[in-house]
Amino acid sequence: MATPTTIVAYLALFVFFGFAFLFLTLVVGWLLRPKLPNTEKLEVYECGEPTIGSSFVQFDLRFYVVALLFIIFDVEVAFFFPWATVYGKATHLMDPNLAKVTAEGTLTEPAAALFTEMGVEHAQVPALSDAMAEASTGLSAQAQGELAITQLATTIAQISIFDIAVFFAVLLVGFAYVWKRGDLDWVRALSRERAAQLARPPRAAEEQEPALTP
Repeated sequence: MATPTTIVAYLALFVFFGFAFLFLTLVVGWLLRPKLPNTEKLEVYECGEPTIGSSFVQFDLRFYVVALLFIIFDVEVAFFFPWATVYGKATHLMDPNLAKVTAEGTLTEPAAALFTEMGVEHAQVPALSDAMAEASTGLSAQAQGELAITQLATTIAQISIFDIAVFFAVLLVGFAYVWKRGDLDWVRALSRERAAQLARPPRAAEEQEPALTP
């Protein structure tokens, strides 16, 4: 089980390598990228809007649409972390090398800590299912407890995977909907042109229509 000191050390190591990677890429880019400053390149250019007129202007609504889509479809990925945490703890409980039950039939400290991290307080050894209980007849209480915890952890892991798949499918359906509506097109006029092209009859049908004579 990781101690607080180990967790802090891992975080510090992660932050160090993050800053080192950022610094290294900036230095390499500064050394390798071409340098050709001119009047046009040195002009202020912010978010695709040329600096024309006063700075107190209303931004194009397309920027707000992109920001809303980012919040809806990208930031919601953070909701995967609770499921991922539960799945990780469940797979850890499924590890055969982890001692889960003592000889007295109670949970060991590592197994109890994993249940606590998953939000289960005062966890106890679960009961085996009827089929598993019949198959494990003759085993010791410790072995039956190990099987029961492994069975429960497998069920929790499967439910976590199913929940993540459903949540991700809902996000994909919403993303496909806004893409079909044309909300992802930077120039909305292109969406209207595509709709007009789809609604237009084929060229062969237009040629078969009789021409109007004065």
